[in-house]
Amino acid sequence: MNLVLDLGNSRCKWALADAGQEPAGLAQGGALAYGENFALTLDDNFSTLPRPENVVAVCVAASGHMQTLTLWVQRRWGLELQPIVTRAAQLGVTNTYKDPTSLGADRWAALVAARARLPGAVCVVDCGTALTIDALDQNGVYRGGVILPGLSLMRAALLRTQGVRDVVGDAGSALAQSTADGVAAGILFGLAGAIDRILDEQAALLGATPQTLITGGDAQSLLALLRHGVQHAPDLVLEGVARIARAGGSA
Repeated sequence: MNLVLDLGNSRCKWALADAGQEPAGLAQGGALAYGENFALTLDDNFSTLPRPENVVAVCVAASGHMQTLTLWVQRRWGLELQPIVTRAAQLGVTNTYKDPTSLGADRWAALVAARARLPGAVCVVDCGTALTIDALDQNGVYRGGVILPGLSLMRAALLRTQGVRDVVGDAGSALAQSTADGVAAGILFGLAGAIDRILDEQAALLGATPQTLITGGDAQSLLALLRHGVQHAPDLVLEGVARIARAGGSA
């Protein structure tokens, strides 16, 4: 089995994945908060895992977390951590970014997984600390995407304004009757509306009606508000990491 990890801005997701040639579902797994001492967090959660064949990770978190994981894997299992890096082409996906290496490796892994799931045109909505919406055409060519602040960043920005306090509101209605509810509803409905509009724009530019996958920690909060039909794929980035790991990082 391979241990695959997604080190995001807010938490680390992980799973065990079949190391064989044929794709298989992710097993076990979960999400970890980094905590004040990430090495101790790894001790608490991974010390009883059997030694994996490989440890493969994608990272958009602070570099210190990746360094801690690298050293922990070496000490615990005598393995070299394999980082996912974005390529110009891999596993049926062609990267057309002006500088291919500047596309986030987590976005790249999600696109690899999306191409394997849905061979036609597809859009990937990743609802994390930042929210990204990326598009592949029917030939697996990455046509580009957008980056927005996610729900937590939007909320944090509003909390800096006079008169808005750090209280939890009810996002159930766009006719909010309190400031807290207005903030909660505004960021949720606003982000859902932005996603729908961007998906319309991307479909028009692709000249096709793509299928849409949604992933990330805030996906569940946004699903019910979207007018587009979407498929929830909560572990899409890890699926991509697992596929790249099985291929040995090859094209």
